[in-house]
Amino acid sequence: MTETLIETPVENFSFRFLRLTGINIISNILVPVAAIVDTAFLGHLSDIRYLTGVAIGSLIFMYLYRTCKFLRMATTGPTAQAVGASEADKVLLILVRNCLIAIVLGILFLLFQYPIRELGFWLLTAASNVEDAGREYFNTCIWGAPAVLCNLVLFGWFLGREQSAKVLAMTLISAASNIVLDYFFIIRWGWNSAGAGAATAISQYVTIVFSLIFIAQEGGFVQISKVAGEIFDWQALKATFKLNLDTYIRTFASVSTFAILGSLSGFLGTLVLASTSLLLEVVNLAVFFVEGSAFAIETLAGNFLGEGRKDKLIPLLQLSGIVNLLIGSALAAIFILFPQSMFGLFTNHSEVIHEVQHYLTWLFPILVVTSIVYLLEGYFLGLSEMFVLRNGIVSAFVIGFVPCALGAWWFQNPHLLWLGLSLFMITRAVVLGFYLPPTLKTEVAELIENQGT
Repeated sequence: MTETLIETPVENFSFRFLRLTGINIISNILVPVAAIVDTAFLGHLSDIRYLTGVAIGSLIFMYLYRTCKFLRMATTGPTAQAVGASEADKVLLILVRNCLIAIVLGILFLLFQYPIRELGFWLLTAASNVEDAGREYFNTCIWGAPAVLCNLVLFGWFLGREQSAKVLAMTLISAASNIVLDYFFIIRWGWNSAGAGAATAISQYVTIVFSLIFIAQEGGFVQISKVAGEIFDWQALKATFKLNLDTYIRTFASVSTFAILGSLSGFLGTLVLASTSLLLEVVNLAVFFVEGSAFAIETLAGNFLGEGRKDKLIPLLQLSGIVNLLIGSALAAIFILFPQSMFGLFTNHSEVIHEVQHYLTWLFPILVVTSIVYLLEGYFLGLSEMFVLRNGIVSAFVIGFVPCALGAWWFQNPHLLWLGLSLFMITRAVVLGFYLPPTLKTEVAELIENQGT
């Protein structure tokens, strides 16, 4: 018996939120597993250039694919709203239209792979033998681009339908297939860095196959054929492009901020770069956790909006606020109180751990405010208010980060970089908070009226 595209959720939204958050966090933590295994296999080869070459090549894909996370963001909220409004046809059309955008972008990446590769390796200078290994990795990995981008849409679509378990299954399938292919391509067949790229690309297509099986089990393909005539509705496509453009600007600004921070820290010295890398690993770890909560907020906020139950938004924000603040504060406290033990997991170089401790206190404001930022971004993504995210991050980049980054470069002061990142997060939180009351105005009035009666 196939499932339906519109399922009746559990009524207790607290349980729904915590269940979704837990599954999403597990999925997020599994994401870097394949990259870790890549590193382990390549790191045990006799020639270290393959490991360093893949590390350089991965930076190009990080920029390409992280800036395309807008595909997931622009899918989850509208899907959740359509589910809440019981609009099954719209649920399918959102999937198909965003997948078309993903496929077109993926094909463009393939068509322009030569200039992308040449520009990337021109910017990321390395020894010639390391660069050769990086190019071999790029030349195979790039062929996975259409699958990577479609998987972003599929992840967002399943999240919007409150099917985080399928997202977890997709993540497990991707990681497992990548690991198996890594073993054969790198260890058994000696393809080295080219094998790592091929394993990554093929694992993405394997993931798509299983995603299509999930959709077929629900009878999705039969239903898609019934709405095929509406796919190229111009007004709907225009609205889809608008949502994707706003979220692209948000993602591009975010990736650029961290890229500039890393680049400037390298300019300030090797030890500063090493300590910055470790601290950013902690920030990334925190993001894995708070994104799990943010994905749950996206799903439920969109769902409540589609159902016309906006009175649920305030309790949702309250619950998610408590969870995210606990996560952000706990992670900051652990690394600040136990720096030797925690950073010792990342490196055994005592001079780097000593350098890290000069900037350690910056973790608390950054992680706490980051937990609030992701909460609010998840909320506005669920409401499909992508322009709010765009305005927030552009303001934060220009007002909060750039002046401090320029100051750090001019005065050669790493603390100004961390001040810049703190102000970047704080400015985003302030701007997002400014847009929050209008979305809750009706709910507040209703609560006051109900209390009066």
